[in-house]
Parts: sequence; structure tokens; C-alpha cells
Amino acid sequence: MKAFMDDQFLLNSDTAALLYEQFAKPMPIIDYHCHLDPKEIYENKPFSNLTEVWLYGDHYKWRAMRANGIAEEYVTGGEGVSDYDRFLAYARTVPMAIGNPLYHWSHLELKRLFGIEDIINEKNAPVIWEKANQVFEGSGMTPQELVRVSNVRVVCTTDDPADSLEYHIKLMEEDRHGFQVRPSFRPDKVLEINRATFLPWINRLGEASGYEVSDYSLLLKALKERVDFFHKTGCLLSDHAIDTVLYADATEEQAAVIFAKALRGEPVSLEEEAQYKTFTLVYLSRLYADHGWAMQLHIHAHRNNNTAMMGRLGPDTGYDSINTGSLAGPLVRLLDSMENNLPRTILYSLNASDNDVLASIIGSFQDGTIPGKIQLGSAWWFNDTIDGMLAQMKSLANMGLISRFVGMLTDSRSFLSYPRHEYFRRILCNLLGDWVESGQVPADMELLGSIVEGICYRNAEQYFRFGSDSASIKVQAEVTQ
Repeated sequence: MKAFMDDQFLLNSDTAALLYEQFAKPMPIIDYHCHLDPKEIYENKPFSNLTEVWLYGDHYKWRAMRANGIAEEYVTGGEGVSDYDRFLAYARTVPMAIGNPLYHWSHLELKRLFGIEDIINEKNAPVIWEKANQVFEGSGMTPQELVRVSNVRVVCTTDDPADSLEYHIKLMEEDRHGFQVRPSFRPDKVLEINRATFLPWINRLGEASGYEVSDYSLLLKALKERVDFFHKTGCLLSDHAIDTVLYADATEEQAAVIFAKALRGEPVSLEEEAQYKTFTLVYLSRLYADHGWAMQLHIHAHRNNNTAMMGRLGPDTGYDSINTGSLAGPLVRLLDSMENNLPRTILYSLNASDNDVLASIIGSFQDGTIPGKIQLGSAWWFNDTIDGMLAQMKSLANMGLISRFVGMLTDSRSFLSYPRHEYFRRILCNLLGDWVESGQVPADMELLGSIVEGICYRNAEQYFRFGSDSASIKVQAEVTQ
């Protein structure tokens, strides 16, 4: 029987251990998709206690606490509930989470970032709290410190096109943190023409652009200007939440008529929505290609399921789930319509049954210009498990080139999430080790080591151009808010 979370954790052979220790473990981290707050990174205020850095904003942990019967005021905070009370509630939940990646993540977070090796449970909770307090009462622990100690080289946040990016600009002007913080362009609100957020957001875009966005041609103009602004501020990625993939042929004139209807507050049919979304997304893809960006499509989330809790807490609080629906037909047509202007593209699905579909689709749009131009994205959100990661990597290996995979990301709002990269790397090395041990691949450590280093770091660095001179963009005088 192996000890819990020893040095061989998740590594079931000597080959796997060798690949991890020599090739995966030393690699820095590129977190090319997360939801960290650039303001919080810039201001760099020390966290005051373990709950603040461990539980605030972490909806993965919130879902588990609710499932364990924890009252909401102990989950997201409430009057008269202390941070210590909330910590105790989570400590009672962790033992019940065996089999859930949270069980491993939580222990890894304490072990790697606090040096705390105690098993998390209600009995050990006071000891863990006191050990953590020693860290907070000493030199403190800040967001920037957590990023640096985790060996992170690049952080890409998720940012609205109308954002000022003021904190990204300040971080780039200082340029002394030891890591890059870059924005990502997330234009979901411009595409969701039937949501209540649409018209208020169009007004916000107009404020950011300096003119009223009163027709579709001005919308396209404003989007181009915001892409240009983001690019000058170091952006190299876009990101889209495509909860349901739609496609419908459309001209600019048709999209303009539909946009005008929405501005007047008139209803937009599903077919019109598909036309508007298709033309607008294809237009954006051309802008991305022109700038050498990567485009990320996050598909098949079912968001904000609980209406009452949406009204009470807002989005991104743990009330989402996996979606189903048509995928292959509309997605192929969408990618095909981008023709020669298809940018570097990463396809993720929250529904693991889509893995093989996406893995086969990406092979239809590789064009030989760069390795792995179209990617099967890492196991995302509810798939961020041992089984989910293995399923995603096996689909990619079966139908494509796992060696060109750009690897793991956190997709997190927590500065303690970086040990999840260790989790992924151990699973990757064990998969390759199993193939060696079973005689499926040769025991060529030079080849396998280079593949491991690529997936853990080098592929992403080259794919997104984070290390190239052309991507080392400094804030210029003409960059304005």
C-alpha cells in the first residue's frame, strides 16, 4: 500500500516517476486562461487568513460544501459568520469529498503553498488554521508572491472588450514582477443579442469607444478598435463562451438589420440570432487572425441553472452544469466559413462525450503553417478530473498529435489553484509511463522527455508567442483608456 500523496503520488511506475521528476516538475507554468483579477494582482494586498485565499470566490469548493449540507452563509459568507467558521465548514466537507479532485487539490494547495501536510478534517482543522496563521502573521502572503512561488511565467486574465485594462497597463509599466500578466478578449456580451445584458453593454462599448454605437457598421468599427487596443496592451488570445453552437449563413446587411431590431428593443428570432452571431464571430475571427491571436471556444456549458440563487448571488457561483445539443454540424460550418482567416483555435467542450467529435474536427482544419494550429483544449471545469484528463488526452492521442498539445490551464479565480498543474503533469507522465511499461511506445527518454516538456510549457510558449520579440509588447504612449 502506497502512502497518501507521497513522492510517487499518481505515478505508478519508475518510468512515470522519471518523466515527472526530470522533465515535468522543473517546467514553469503558463496559465493562458484564468479568471484572476488584474486589480488584485497589481494592488498585491496581503491576504489576512486562509479562508480569504482558499475559499473566497472558489465555486468548486462552494458546490461541494452545499452538497455536504452546509448552510449558504458558511459557503459564500453571511452576517455573523467568521472566516474561521467558514474554514471549519470546509474542513468538515473535505473528508466527504474522497473521489472528487477537490480532495487532492485541497491537500496539494496546503502542502505546496503552506508546507502543511496534515490530513484535512474537522479534528485537524484548528492545527491547520494555526499553521496557516503563522504564514499570514509573518511576512504575509500576497497575490504576486503566490504567482511567483508557483513558478508561473504568464497569466492571461479574462477581460471584457469595454474594459479600460488600466491594471494591465500599470503592471506592464512596472515590468518587475517576474511574470507577465496579459489580458484576454472575451466578447460574449456582444454576441448574446437576446440577453438582458445586450443593450446596457452596447452603451458601455460606446462609452469605451467614445461614440454612440448606433448601427452595425459602428459596432464592427468599435470591435476592431477594441481589438487593436487590447493588442497594444499585450493581448494574444480571445475567448468565447459558446454554450450552444449556432450557424446560419448571413451577409453584413442581414446582420445590420438584426442589430437594428435589437437596438429598438424588438424580439430577435432564433434564426436571426444565429445569423447575427455567425457573421459577427466570423468578423472577429478575421481580426484575431490579422493580429496573430489564438481564439478559444468554450462549448456546452449550461449556466445559471438556479434562478433564485442567480438573483441572490449572481453568475459564477456554482450553479452551472454540462450542456448537450447539436455540435458537429454547426461547428464544422462555422470553422469552414472562416476559410483562410481561421486563427489559431482551441476547442473545449464541457461535455466529455464531445471529445472524439472535437478531436476529429480539428484534423480537418490543420493547415501545415504551425504545429497543432487547431487544438483540442484541455479537460475543462467538470472534466478537470483524473478520468476527464485521461479521456481528453487519449482522444487527442488517438486522432491527432498529443505531442503538440498546449497543455493545462487553471480556469480559476483562486491564487491557490496552481498545484492543479502538478496534478495534470503527474497524470500525463503516468499515462506515458503506462504506454512504455506495456510496450506500446519505446523507452526513449529523450523523445518522451521532450514531449513532456512541450505539453507542460514549451508548446504553449511557442503557440501563443509569449516568448517571441513580437509578443513582448510594452505599453506605448499611444495606448489610452
